Amino acid sequence: MISAVCTLFEDHYHKGVVGLVNSLYKNGYRGDFYAGYKGRLPKWASQAKENLELNWQGAKTMHLGEDLHIHFLPIITNYHLSSYKPKFMISLLRGVAKAADALAYFDPDIIALCRWGFYNKWMSYGVAMVHEVVKNDMPATHPCRMEWYEIIRLINKEPKRQIHSYINSGFCGVTRCNIEFLEVWSKIIEVAINEYNIKETAMMSFDKTSVFYFIDQDAFNIAAMCADSPISEMGPEAMDFVGSGWTMSHAAGWPKPWKNKFIISSLRGIPPCRPHKYYWDNLKSPIKLHGSLYVMIKKAEISIASLISRFYKR
Repeated sequence: MISAVCTLFEDHYHKGVVGLVNSLYKNGYRGDFYAGYKGRLPKWASQAKENLELNWQGAKTMHLGEDLHIHFLPIITNYHLSSYKPKFMISLLRGVAKAADALAYFDPDIIALCRWGFYNKWMSYGVAMVHEVVKNDMPATHPCRMEWYEIIRLINKEPKRQIHSYINSGFCGVTRCNIEFLEVWSKIIEVAINEYNIKETAMMSFDKTSVFYFIDQDAFNIAAMCADSPISEMGPEAMDFVGSGWTMSHAAGWPKPWKNKFIISSLRGIPPCRPHKYYWDNLKSPIKLHGSLYVMIKKAEISIASLISRFYKR
């Protein structure tokens, strides 16, 4: 199966892209990596060259050896990038990634931990997705789901399955035959904007009673309930939310690992977490974001912070 990988980023999140790409490469991924972005390209992408063959205005490609190609695709949209995920994936599968049999989206704050072949197998079973640790226990009769059933009827769909956990939209893997899931996800985001007056530039509503609190993620969960495409779920351990994860490690929340002042955090009772440690273990190759000395200092900082955290915790 020919598979491709994509992400979306802007501002300082380019630093997360480096960790993601390097971790995928370390675990055997070879092929095309599509990075949609807003703003300017980072300095580490200075070797990227204009690529007219992609038929995407402003597209540039950076080759890492002969077997990994990062395609930088400028994004022009009023949507918050989190809400743009399904549209981006659809545009790739119908355009520049038309040769791919499967497409996996990762948030740029994720580090891959397992061999790439597992992801290919996972996507072959259905749309690959991971449970959240927050609201992981979310029964079929949860008040939010009861409201989501109304949205499902609004888009002329019927519930296809009962799901008992909340799902994180930071990762989504689809085969081409399951592109329908992305179409449903995208349509529900449009309903949120057009029917529920959710701002297209917003990531969340800041009202936990809202039908769409985390806009793209709630829409993702609704799509999982009603899309015709089969799904394949893993628990929160798949994003390393509960420790002992082996699939991927997701640095959800704030600060991000490239922003974290580890010793200060440890003095506040917050120890270095696994996703942050994994990030700093994946900055050497094939993309080198920092000099070796800087990385060594940061890893020493993590070790000191870990020691402090043995004696001082919140």
